[in-house]
Amino acid sequence: MEKMYKVKFPLDQSIETALERRQAAEAARKARIFNTRLRVMGLDLDALTKQTQEKKHRQEMERERDKAFDTLRLQHDEVLLQRDRQERKVREALHAGLTQFWNIQQRVEDSSDADLKCGLKGAVTITVPEAELGPSSMQIFQGEDVGEAQRKREQMKQTERDLLTQRVQQERRCLEDKHKEMLAEEELLQQDLSWRQQHNAEEESRKAARVALDRYNRALATERAERLKEAHRREEGENLAEKWHTLTSAMMTEGWDAAVNQLQDAKASMRDSWKGMSPEQISAIYRAREEQCIERQRCRDMEKNRDAAWNSWLQKASGEAQQEERRWSELRRAKQIQEEQFNLQLAKEQQAHQRYLDKELYTNKATPEYFCQFNTTSR
Repeated sequence: MEKMYKVKFPLDQSIETALERRQAAEAARKARIFNTRLRVMGLDLDALTKQTQEKKHRQEMERERDKAFDTLRLQHDEVLLQRDRQERKVREALHAGLTQFWNIQQRVEDSSDADLKCGLKGAVTITVPEAELGPSSMQIFQGEDVGEAQRKREQMKQTERDLLTQRVQQERRCLEDKHKEMLAEEELLQQDLSWRQQHNAEEESRKAARVALDRYNRALATERAERLKEAHRREEGENLAEKWHTLTSAMMTEGWDAAVNQLQDAKASMRDSWKGMSPEQISAIYRAREEQCIERQRCRDMEKNRDAAWNSWLQKASGEAQQEERRWSELRRAKQIQEEQFNLQLAKEQQAHQRYLDKELYTNKATPEYFCQFNTTSR
């Protein structure tokens, strides 16, 4: 029979990892739920902190970028200045080298015609005895270039004439340039003068236009004032004529004849054209006034009788209302007494029930450990 040995298999790390992850999530959830400030105010401090850090990081990056741009700009300026200095040095070195090359390699004394240009100063020095030299070594023969002095004088004169011509041409060019500058200045002065004249002419035209406009406005104002005066005079004349017509018209005479129309109908008389009345109309008015007084007195008597009846009815109704009010007051008082008795009975019952709750029902009070078992998890 084979023996059975216990083999300890390695635990699954994923289970422990999942358990730790759930415990960490539970702890984070508790921290969020049981934090009164976050739960009541709804602030996400992590998000706010992250936003603040991102903003500071962005500002820092912008400052670094600006500094980098400034540094790069300074470097570019320094490189350009260094390049300019190098180019200047290269040009100076090239010029110095060229000058040195001219001085060393292209001297006048080393040219093939140095003996002619420098007066035999640059000629090759003969170190060999003259008796050993052949005809080919000779440079100047007897009788050669007889008119050299005359030719040199002519060349010098020609050079002087060329220099004089060049100086005259240069002076002429200077004079022409000065003349051109003078003409340009005169043209500018002429343009300035013409512009000033044009400006003065425009200013004069504007002044003349303003003066004409002022005159026209004054003429319009004068004409308007005359029209107003004329209208005022015409209105005063019309008012005076109307007053005179009113004073001299038949309306002010209070005549009966002026009140009768063309059909001689007294009932259809023009009552707006006169103030007087006929005796028949006056007597009719008196009769109508007496009738109106009688009718008014009768209305007053009827109104007094009606007021007396109304006052008696009001007194009667007031007495009945007072009696009804007293009856309702007694009923309310009785109802209030009944409610007070009912409230007393109800209070006694509630007190008895509270004593029962305190002394018989709720005798086992909860301990602090009982309340500590709540809100221990986030679920």
